Amino acid sequence: MSAAETLESGAPAKRSRLPLLAGLLLALVLGGGGFYIAYSGFLPFGASSGDPAQGLAEGSETADVSADVDRNSPEGEAPRFVPLDPIVVMLGEAAQGRHLRFRAVLEVTPAAEPAVTAVMPRILDVLNGYLRAVPVADLESPAALVRLRAQMLRRIQIVAGGGAVRDLLVAEFVLN
Repeated sequence: MSAAETLESGAPAKRSRLPLLAGLLLALVLGGGGFYIAYSGFLPFGASSGDPAQGLAEGSETADVSADVDRNSPEGEAPRFVPLDPIVVMLGEAAQGRHLRFRAVLEVTPAAEPAVTAVMPRILDVLNGYLRAVPVADLESPAALVRLRAQMLRRIQIVAGGGAVRDLLVAEFVLN
C-alpha cells in the first residue's frame, strides 16, 4: 500500500517508534554521564569539592581531625574559639516568668580573633535582641535549635564582618 492508498482507505498509518526509543536512550546516556562527571569530582560542586563532611558522608567511621585543621586558612593554623558571656532572657508575660539561658562559643579565624573580641558587646546585643523576639512556641519545638543557631550565626557574621566568624557552637540552651 502506498501513502495515498492508506489515506483513502481510512486506516491509520503506523508510526515508527524509533525516534522515541532514540530519545529515551539519549536521555539515559546523558543523565548517566552527568551523574558520573558530578560524582567523580570533575565539577567544582561535585562530591570532591572540599566539603568537610565529605569524609563522614562517604562511609568512613572517623574523621581525621589533624588533616582537617583549617582548610580556609593559608597558614594552616587551627581555628580559635571565643566564648560568649552567658545570656539569660526573660520570655515575656505569655511565658509566665519562664526564661532562656544561652551560652555559646564562636569559631573564628586566628587573624580575626582580636577584631571579634573587640565587637563582643555588639554581638551580645544582637543575640539578646534576637532571642527576646523569638516566640516561646518556636523555642519549644524540637528543631528550634538548628533554626536559631543558623539565624544567630548569620547575625553575628554581619556584625563581625567578613569571614571572621565561621561557626556558632551552642554550649548551653536551657528553657526554664
